[in-house]
Amino acid sequence: MAFMRILLLLMLISPVYLIGQYANFRSKSEVGFLLGGSNYFGDLNKFKPYYGVKPAAGLLYRFNFHNRATFRLNAMYGSVAAADKDSKQSIQQNRNLSFQSTLYEIGSGIEFNYRPFKLGNPRYHATAYILAEIAVFRMNPKTEYNGELVELQPLGTEGQGTSINSDSPYSLTQIALPIGAGFKVSLGKKASFSFEYGLRKTFTDYLDDVGSDTYANHIILAQESGPIASVLSNRSLDGSRFGKRGTSLTKDWYSFFGIMFSFRIGKEGICFGT
Repeated sequence: MAFMRILLLLMLISPVYLIGQYANFRSKSEVGFLLGGSNYFGDLNKFKPYYGVKPAAGLLYRFNFHNRATFRLNAMYGSVAAADKDSKQSIQQNRNLSFQSTLYEIGSGIEFNYRPFKLGNPRYHATAYILAEIAVFRMNPKTEYNGELVELQPLGTEGQGTSINSDSPYSLTQIALPIGAGFKVSLGKKASFSFEYGLRKTFTDYLDDVGSDTYANHIILAQESGPIASVLSNRSLDGSRFGKRGTSLTKDWYSFFGIMFSFRIGKEGICFGT
């Protein structure tokens, strides 16, 4: 009995220590990767949502500063391609243009969660989300000519840099606005799985090297830019110089989509209190 009284007295006069956890920079951070595909929308593909899909991959960093919002940084790699010969429209088949390009993209922005989300929390383990970013990407449209891939931008296939077109050659580095939607699920306290589809609005009409409504004068183009530029400017099957080359009123788009796995890079901190 004396021992119990002493123990009770010590509990009353001693401070009570509590152990808790708190989130820190590392516990709020995730790194991960995306595996999926990429494709393009523009003058050579206006209507087919999954036409010309090519493999794509990416790396991402997430910082979960709120259970409904996440800062995101990602680097993406993919490629896009299209050819008029695949169209069902005879006018487009006759135009006979084609291109392919690799894409390198770096972007950052915010994921907005539809529901609160937290790794390892059974109550907030899954949510849909939307994505809004700004990105910089690098392109380099090419086409096949005599069995070889030829870079199109240096040729100025629409007369850029010649006496018939005052425009300078378009830049291969461009700005894009990625917008998308996805769904993510917590895989315990350290990982998550996501599926995402993201469109990229660009501010260029030359992802496919096609921007002008009309063909450039092939004679002047051959004289000032060379015969290859003249040939690749107009590849129409009927040889017409007065057909419609592109649509100058619209810009090109591209997309990245696929599955993602991300992993928390740190643990929550431990705090002691009285």
